[in-house]
Amino acid sequence: MNIAIIGYGKMGKMIEQIACEQGHSISAIVDPMAAGTSVLTGTRLSKSIVEIENTNAIDAAIEFTEPARAVANILALAERKIPVVSGTTGWHDKLAEVEQAVNAAGTSLLWSSNFSIGVNLFYRIAWYASTLADSFPEYDVGGFESHHNRKLDSPSGTAKSLVDGVLSRIERKKTAVWETLSRRPLPEELHFPSLRLGSVPGTHSLFFDSQADTIEITHTARSREGFASGAIRAAQWLSSAGSTNKRKGIFTIDDMLREIVGI
Repeated sequence: MNIAIIGYGKMGKMIEQIACEQGHSISAIVDPMAAGTSVLTGTRLSKSIVEIENTNAIDAAIEFTEPARAVANILALAERKIPVVSGTTGWHDKLAEVEQAVNAAGTSLLWSSNFSIGVNLFYRIAWYASTLADSFPEYDVGGFESHHNRKLDSPSGTAKSLVDGVLSRIERKKTAVWETLSRRPLPEELHFPSLRLGSVPGTHSLFFDSQADTIEITHTARSREGFASGAIRAAQWLSSAGSTNKRKGIFTIDDMLREIVGI
């Protein structure tokens, strides 16, 4: 598979490394701060998507940048009919605009707040546990997430996806409260605050607590490797239908996992 990397920070470099280890080719690397060539692959570093040459040879682009640039990146790639995997969070309020452009171009986008296969299995474990806990009102539900102090958004996209799934499965919980509380939470509120500290790895925990006991479900990311591997797998899935019959439209990692594991 020929991959274009959009965003050449720590995640972009990790994607490049793992893609090479898996036998993929890096056709382009784009970052406004980039210059020269990649030390790992020798790929020329471009400052903008318009500088990408031979776009027909690119099977998919993997985009990890920042919210302010993500939409413009996706639209530019769609215009060039390059399938896009986007792991940038904080732009999904513009999803309708992006969907219209992607569909009009006859190409595809697969987006997710978290491409880690482990995280997405964690979601399904936590959501199934929520379905079970819905029948037992003695169990209160809440959680927290923690990340390093360089993370730009709070709460994380992963936390939002996790909590949205829980709320849809526990009838007695109606809304999430993300901020620190200076009062008792209401019975219908699910409290899920965030911590930003030092270099701590991304950690998300969900608790089901009663007077008798506590059930805790936690996912901890040790490195960016899981996110990069999942994004590469998503790029393979997005372009797996072949060059003459690629997938078209808007997808999430849930579409990919349903096809793989059936849930």
